[in-house]
Amino acid sequence: MIRLKNKDEVEAIRQGGKILAKVLKKVAAMVKPGVSSVALEKVAEADILAAGGRPAFKNYPMGGGIFFPSTLCISINDEVVHGAAYPERFFQAGDIVDLDIGMEWPVDPELRKKLNLPTNKYSKHGGFFTDTCVTVPVAKVTKELKKLLTVTRDCLYAGIKAARPGNYMNDIAKAIESLAERHGYGVVRDFVGHGLGHFAHEEPDVYHFTISPKSTENFLIKEGMVIAIEPMINLGDYQVEIAENGYTALSADGSPSAHFEHTVYISKDGPEIMT
Repeated sequence: MIRLKNKDEVEAIRQGGKILAKVLKKVAAMVKPGVSSVALEKVAEADILAAGGRPAFKNYPMGGGIFFPSTLCISINDEVVHGAAYPERFFQAGDIVDLDIGMEWPVDPELRKKLNLPTNKYSKHGGFFTDTCVTVPVAKVTKELKKLLTVTRDCLYAGIKAARPGNYMNDIAKAIESLAERHGYGVVRDFVGHGLGHFAHEEPDVYHFTISPKSTENFLIKEGMVIAIEPMINLGDYQVEIAENGYTALSADGSPSAHFEHTVYISKDGPEIMT
């Protein structure tokens, strides 16, 4: 079931998205040689809590009785997604680092009252969810990696541009897939974007690769949708495998991977980036 968001819910998501964008910008600026994953984790969690939110990913169930251990997803080089801040790792010059972060906000009833924002009846904490991601270079990286980051970011914005009322999910997918494959990159298929707002992950799935036009998943894009568009692009093949920890995804061929994401509201006039 796709849950469209009303005006008041969208405003809560919009305000939360602005907060989360600032948190991500702050931790991304900290990425330098010798800095640790835990240093970023502490700043991100502290800033989310100080803003009246809570981390959306920490303790998130990953299946098989495994719960994600950190506020930040920190995926380095060939880690496609769901790398964690723990155990502590140190960034090295030449790395690329994917920083993925989600937040529920505001979780304090008094703050909601003060800001005249609604309560999310689908969450026991009452806040609304946003999600965003950027992949950043550590110091100087190769031209090949610079290009991968540029193209992946461009894929995100191509997908956002296609997210208009009256289009279909495949229009988003085609925009991303055609650009990535033009450069010989692999579009990861095991993970997709998603709806969000009432939950951290909800319908619809947002594909970054084309599916059958007749698929029931090829939804019509409508005003009121809130979706996370998040292409994950491998320098090599699109296939992935899961690490021994049971949740971190790696490129199967060991090639570097980049990942960019925004929370997007579908307004009557087109897409609005909330993060």
